Amino acid sequence: MAALQTLALLSVIGISGSQTSECSYFNLMSHLNLTSSNEALQVTRPVKSWNTTTLVQLDMVLFGILGVDEKSQTVALQVLIRMSWRNELLSWNPSEFCGIDILNIPRSMVWIPDIAIKEDASDTGSVQEDPFLKLDPSGLLSGTSRQQLTYTCQLDLFRFPFDQQSCSLEFYSLSHNSRSLKLATTGNGTAFTIVSKKIKTTEGEWTLVELQVTEDAASTLQRVGSSLQYTVVLKRRPFLYIINLILPLMFLLFLDLASFFISESKLSFKVTVLLSVFVLLLNLQTILPSTEEHMPMLAIYCVSVFTLVFFGVLEAVLVSFLIEMDDSLREEAKGAVRAEVDNQPKAQRPTEPTEETDETEENQPDDQNLLKLILDKVQLTLLEVLRERQDKRKPGCFRKLAKLIDVVFFAIYLTTIIISLIVLFVIWIGK
Repeated sequence: MAALQTLALLSVIGISGSQTSECSYFNLMSHLNLTSSNEALQVTRPVKSWNTTTLVQLDMVLFGILGVDEKSQTVALQVLIRMSWRNELLSWNPSEFCGIDILNIPRSMVWIPDIAIKEDASDTGSVQEDPFLKLDPSGLLSGTSRQQLTYTCQLDLFRFPFDQQSCSLEFYSLSHNSRSLKLATTGNGTAFTIVSKKIKTTEGEWTLVELQVTEDAASTLQRVGSSLQYTVVLKRRPFLYIINLILPLMFLLFLDLASFFISESKLSFKVTVLLSVFVLLLNLQTILPSTEEHMPMLAIYCVSVFTLVFFGVLEAVLVSFLIEMDDSLREEAKGAVRAEVDNQPKAQRPTEPTEETDETEENQPDDQNLLKLILDKVQLTLLEVLRERQDKRKPGCFRKLAKLIDVVFFAIYLTTIIISLIVLFVIWIGK
């Protein structure tokens, strides 16, 4: 009887000892054949049947928007990528291993999907990968990586600086087709957008509008493999460009419009405004993006203002020339009148009647003196008319033409300013 009790006690001790030894991670890794180098687990797709499709779920959120380079057509983002897939060869029952339900294993020990980004232009050193993968009892592996991602994007800069850019990131497998590997996501674009806006640390000139996710997107590389496309929609903050360029140009245009209300030094004033516009446009080398296909709206605005001010200077030169020509012709006409009066014989020159001559002629009312008196009166009247024409400066044809040109250019200026304000307001509201 005592021998049987001793045997039972030893058996209980042996069982508890075996269970204690099986509670370590090492025993679990030995059970999963991960303690030694196993190249089959590293290079072979982990499925029990070759025709089984491996589902890879890839989620991406944004940490920050580092910048957009319009000249090189690239976008720089700080992203967090989480990728998960199922390894059918690595599974266990947690109850057999003291309830272990998670295991961290090095990346180099298992097969990892060869996922790449088609538009990626980043350096390899900009990726910070988690050195361990998380493995659950069902064989689900998951890993995260943080990356400073720089990728190419065809930017549409026509509405610059009120533009909104949609740049796509296409994830695909380098060596597997759609029958072997399928890319998907665990959430949707709305959820990723909300998470990105909450964890985002920097924005700068740009702000995130939304993230869009499209599974099995049509690719331009004509691949038969599965693909996953993330579309990042960004909107520019135009306040800096409004303060530094748009408003100053508008103010200079108003000053040029005010020059129509001055008569003295009008040409010099317009030349000063033109030089101010030219100096302001020197900033376009660093502000405006270089694009060959379409000229940005801001460039059209700047060129239009410069052209309008330039033609305003030419209009001022033309008006000054017409006024000087009219004054010159007026002086010539005055000189001709003086010469005509001076060239008349003294006997024919009209003389102003005096009181003595009037009394004498009244005392001698013969026909000859009466006729002479009438002629003198007529000549005196003509002389007074000529003097009035000399003194009274009526505008000539050239002065009328100059005034007409001024009115036309003023109407063009005013119309251009009104249209510019309306267009800017519509763009600002619709951005």
